[in-house]
Amino acid sequence: MDRKLASERDSEQKALAARWSIAAEAIEALAGARSLEAVVSVLRAFARRAVGADGIAIVLREEDHCHYIAEDAMEPLWSGQRFPIASCVSGWAMEHRETAVIADIFDDPRVPVHAYRDTFVRSMLMVPIGRTEPIAAVGAYWSEAGQPTDREIGLLEALARAASLALDNERLSRRA
Repeated sequence: MDRKLASERDSEQKALAARWSIAAEAIEALAGARSLEAVVSVLRAFARRAVGADGIAIVLREEDHCHYIAEDAMEPLWSGQRFPIASCVSGWAMEHRETAVIADIFDDPRVPVHAYRDTFVRSMLMVPIGRTEPIAAVGAYWSEAGQPTDREIGLLEALARAASLALDNERLSRRA
């Protein structure tokens, strides 16, 4: 029994190391991103694998709406669609400047259940991008209900912070 437990722990450690390696690669790529399109491309390429999610979405704030501009998911979600900022989780995360951690989409008042009912999404994270004034958000989605782990939260928040810095650098380079 001890060998089985040790083997399981070893597998978990390897999986965690792989996720951190993917996150480090994403952060390096974000450091070189010089446009919104480049930042979105990096997040789309790496975020899902880094947190072990079944899907991710990148959402841009456009005045009083949230525009789902990109996704990487096991099935299509909302790419290209716009929703009022007051009626979606990404809007909540941007307005409150904090991560929305949702263990069960059917049991959280921030979730517009009608928008999720026909999707695979059962639990999620939504992290604002932009420390002082969020201009975007990145969401991670899972097909099973359950509390996202501190590791998953930390990884997605680290990617969002790196994306925020990349966008700040892009704005500064335009001014120069």
